[in-house]
Amino acid sequence: MDEKRSARQLRPIAEVVGTADLNDRLVAAVLAEDAEEVWSCVRAGAEPDAPGPDGLPLLCTAVAGHDSESARWLVDYGADPDRVLPDGTTPLLRAVDSGSPAMVGTLTGKDPAIRIAPAEQERLLGLARNWCTVGAVETLRRRTGARGPAVRRTVTEQFVDLDEVSLGGLTVREGHSGVLTGLERALGILTPAAELVARAVAYPAELHANWSAASFTLGGRRSPQAWSELAALRHHPDPVHRRFLADVLGSRETSLVFGERPDVTPDADFLVAWALDEPDGEVLCRILEVLAEKDHPDVRSVGLRYVAHPHPGVRYEVVSCLLPWEAPLGAATTAALVALSRDPVFTVRAGVAWKLNSHGRELAPAFREVLLALLQDADVVVRNRAAASLAGSEDCAPAVMDALLALLDEEDRDLRLEAAYGLAVRDHPRTEEAYERVGPGPYVEHDHRPDALWRYRTRNRSEEG
Repeated sequence: MDEKRSARQLRPIAEVVGTADLNDRLVAAVLAEDAEEVWSCVRAGAEPDAPGPDGLPLLCTAVAGHDSESARWLVDYGADPDRVLPDGTTPLLRAVDSGSPAMVGTLTGKDPAIRIAPAEQERLLGLARNWCTVGAVETLRRRTGARGPAVRRTVTEQFVDLDEVSLGGLTVREGHSGVLTGLERALGILTPAAELVARAVAYPAELHANWSAASFTLGGRRSPQAWSELAALRHHPDPVHRRFLADVLGSRETSLVFGERPDVTPDADFLVAWALDEPDGEVLCRILEVLAEKDHPDVRSVGLRYVAHPHPGVRYEVVSCLLPWEAPLGAATTAALVALSRDPVFTVRAGVAWKLNSHGRELAPAFREVLLALLQDADVVVRNRAAASLAGSEDCAPAVMDALLALLDEEDRDLRLEAAYGLAVRDHPRTEEAYERVGPGPYVEHDHRPDALWRYRTRNRSEEG
């Protein structure tokens, strides 16, 4: 349902409950960082720019609490991120100060290069640059005069990590490098690739907010000059720089998903050539991960080259390279997958078990045997992955049916649930009993397995009728 229409339909609630009461609920929700309740209040008619306990707009309260989800609903329903506050700041400027890339991205909104005056754009960029130059801890010392040690903790926002730093009663997130990169991107500023690389490698983790911002920004660039600067990183002596290049190539795929230049795809030939001579195992892991997503005729041959690589992460990624979508498997590939299913490292065996999922098709006999063997693995993660692949297939071979029924006696509840699901989708007469033996929840949100019982009952009632 259209959100604007929903909001109009719910306006009478504000008339019944009273706008003041709704605003009080909204204030309480923002203070509690309850984004779902914030959404409920604003769509029912609460004022998104209502004042918080300090008299400032509630958007400032959300910014101070690093609550980007609540801020998003406030902005979506009309809160003004550019509103000039009594101290001359704006909510967006305060978001930049907070060091949260997620918050700044939320408040930057649409068309910031048009919406925000040039002088204010420079003020935002200057503030972010200053944090990056001076550093979070030193900036907090200058602001508070505190001399003790800073307190750090790692937090996650929008699937990436960063440090939260507290000193002298103030708390910021150490994501100002990502904030600056995101602002430049939103404002149409083409930051030199070398500068973005330098920002990223200072935080050498693919899930760090500052690394991720630089990677995603460079992943969206398609000019020959940008590619030339990036391709040169392949031979950089520091493996962190090379790993960053591999991550940028992965980000190029992400940028396609978000609609940027869908007519251009990354150069898979480059990845294939690079994979064959990359000496560092960690870098090679990322190269193979990206390469496995490519429709390239040499992906499988690259995978076969590294079946016995000493780095277990490489062997894990090899499994995906050996199983490109819909491609027929030869004897060498089958033998390699069987060998990997016996790998001494459980994560590799789990990868085989998971990636042999036939997505609703019948299993090849060799892979049926692999999965049946992995059901007996010493590691419960491997066994769960094998059970999921067996259950999700359309294979009704007697050995598969016997294995699913045997799983109902397992102590691990998830194994019993996989078995019940596999029996349900095959319309097995013991499905009802299987779900009884699974026992009550809890279930993971959006878990497809519990619903299979309802669908089983529906199908069988229809057939009986």
